[in-house]
Amino acid sequence: MVKPGMLAACALLIAGCAAPTRPLYQWGAYEELIYQSWRDPGSTPVEKQVELLQHDYQQGQAHNLRMPPGWHAHLAMLYARMGRQDEAIKELAVEKAEFPESVVFVDRMLANMKGS
Repeated sequence: MVKPGMLAACALLIAGCAAPTRPLYQWGAYEELIYQSWRDPGSTPVEKQVELLQHDYQQGQAHNLRMPPGWHAHLAMLYARMGRQDEAIKELAVEKAEFPESVVFVDRMLANMKGS
């Protein structure tokens, strides 16, 4: 007959062997940058934001993690502010490819870029 304490110990042992869940995305500074841009616009220079996001991208690549939804679109917006239209368009294409549900939004951003 199995004692209740043995059953609990076995359950803990099995639970301890379970693999920890791995994050789906590399968030890095992205959420903080978004929050900061709403709370205190202009407090972080565009160039610094791009630098932080590029660092996060390298970290994500090193850990085989994707960037979260909106990340490439946000980077594209920053590139556009810096006058780097080609890089902005490239990032928007990546956003569309990674997250097809963003096509309408990204297409509108592209249209606005071409109109300005």
